[in-house]
Amino acid sequence: MRQWMSEDTGSKPNNLGDNGLDIDEILAIMPHRYPFLLIDRVLEIEEGKRVVGIKNVTINEPFFAGHFPTKPVMPGVLILEALAQISGVLMLSAKGKERKLAYFLAIDKAKFRKAVHPGDQLRLEAEVLRMKGRILKTRVQASVEGDLACEAEMMFQLME
Repeated sequence: MRQWMSEDTGSKPNNLGDNGLDIDEILAIMPHRYPFLLIDRVLEIEEGKRVVGIKNVTINEPFFAGHFPTKPVMPGVLILEALAQISGVLMLSAKGKERKLAYFLAIDKAKFRKAVHPGDQLRLEAEVLRMKGRILKTRVQASVEGDLACEAEMMFQLME
């Protein structure tokens, strides 16, 4: 079973099987915090290859107060941010990359296919296209109940 180390909690196994991460493990990897952490759970992770996570979209999200009050829709830029964060989990969970930052360098071929509303569970997937040195390029997609909501290609640089 893969185990993750956190400064405050020490090493502990989770309840997600061999390839998942719970919120405590995500917090140990990612620098983001509420209200900007947009990943609730990692379902699968294959180091250096791919990752699958989820974001539970609730009406309590701060952005719904203004986007849009009578018809709440998750902003597309935040769907892209959630996809960037799941790519960051893939990059920062690799051995030797602990306590580093993944900076967003580029986004290409971004397309939005379906609106995301409160109550939806956003499935976030990232697949490595290229990883060389400190640079990572991923193909990402977000879906709701099997329907594609967003897709793109993203590039990141690992920083100290």
